[in-house]
Amino acid sequence: MSDRPHAGPMPSACADPAILEVNELKKYFSTRRGFLRRNAGNVFAVDGVSFSIRRGETLGLVGESGCGKSTVGRTALRLIEPTAGSIKLDGDDITHLRKKELRRHRAQMQIIFQDPFSSLDPRMSVGGIVGEPLRIHRLGSAKDRTARVAELFERVGLRKTHMPHYPHQFSGGQRQRIGIARALALSPKLIVADEPVSSLDVSIQAQILNLMMDLQRELGLAYLFISHNLAVVEHISHWVAVMYLGRIVEYADKASLFTSPTHPYTELLLSAVPVPDPSVRRSKRILQGDVPSPLNPPPGCHFHTRCPYAVERCRVETPMLREIRPGHRVACHLR
Repeated sequence: MSDRPHAGPMPSACADPAILEVNELKKYFSTRRGFLRRNAGNVFAVDGVSFSIRRGETLGLVGESGCGKSTVGRTALRLIEPTAGSIKLDGDDITHLRKKELRRHRAQMQIIFQDPFSSLDPRMSVGGIVGEPLRIHRLGSAKDRTARVAELFERVGLRKTHMPHYPHQFSGGQRQRIGIARALALSPKLIVADEPVSSLDVSIQAQILNLMMDLQRELGLAYLFISHNLAVVEHISHWVAVMYLGRIVEYADKASLFTSPTHPYTELLLSAVPVPDPSVRRSKRILQGDVPSPLNPPPGCHFHTRCPYAVERCRVETPMLREIRPGHRVACHLR
């Protein structure tokens, strides 16, 4: 079990109540080995994560592959059951609700998947895919649902004449627009976007990001935007949380994090981002070593095995995520 001190949910500059509030969220996966499938230990996928997102805000969640970003998003939506911690959606605690009780909250939280092709049923028309949430929740008549789907298609930049077509007849960008329309069908307050543009061409990425930002302004949506692409996160986010091996190591508003990164891991991530101007020269520092196994994470600060500034304290004592400036929190003994 983690010995990380309790830090509480992250602050926001906005005074509105949080749409999503996650407090000390943990998710451990047990591993089994041998003929008898005995428990061989736990994978500490998410190890005490706290944050909040308010109406009209985007929280960007970044980090290397395998750091637990997607698990955070899916656990927050209760697609994966949490090991510990609490999840509040629009003020209601949904952490331990049963399926029948959780059903009424499902409409308020939706997800946009990474792969816009595998997330769409190839046997259904795209109109049927977008209308399926309406049918499952028994909203409106068949005529009303058809009209709602047509409206959603136009809102995301597609034509209603596309509704009878099938997913394989669309490009990657169009399929992601269909995925966004499906996520909007029930008028949610929160959308978890799990690497929604990573499989798209750069020009199409910009179109999808701009579409998501327009929809946020129009509908007041709250986004948890999961990505490993810092340039994309900088473009769309208001707040940024940096994850490493299941923990948030830095949390700040976008301007503070990208202009004044404080945690060594954040500094190294930002130094690796390419600069589009070839005349700009800057020193590039490369992360040394490999990411430790979440099955057996290092004691103390998880990052100490790769940190160029690590001292003995880092190897034995877990740093608390503490506020160093208003709204800016860092989990580092040296900051």
